[in-house]
Amino acid sequence: MHPIVRPVAMIAASILTLSFAGGAAIAGSPQEEANRAAVLAFYEKGLNQKDVDAALAYVGDRYVQHNPNAADGPEGFRKFIGFLREKFPNSHSEIKRSFVDGDYVILHVHSLREPGTRGRAIVDIFKLENGKIVEHWDVVQEIPETPANGNTMF
Repeated sequence: MHPIVRPVAMIAASILTLSFAGGAAIAGSPQEEANRAAVLAFYEKGLNQKDVDAALAYVGDRYVQHNPNAADGPEGFRKFIGFLREKFPNSHSEIKRSFVDGDYVILHVHSLREPGTRGRAIVDIFKLENGKIVEHWDVVQEIPETPANGNTMF
């Protein structure tokens, strides 16, 4: 086989084996996929079901929070979910895309605190160690009533 044909064939085979979940996720290594599954379960259990204990099963011995409005550690997460449960019991977050790069999982999310509202566009970044979430960053942007362009935020 020609030396160039083999790498090209391998790349083509790799492209063909990539999988898309909801049209938004490209498959990674088994560990990356395990990391993605852990973050998706954490997000569903915590943010949507508001089941703190189930969500915290996916968190490591430390949980460093980079959102300046949230406290570090499992207790900080517990307080945040308590706030959601009390103030926004019907809140729901729809994950539009997920990306995995080694120990990092990135989510692009449409968050609705109250049904019928435009909501917010969120990018959440999680760092995992040994399959457990240990750090979190997020960027939050309100969805405007009148955007400057006709493009969707998702």
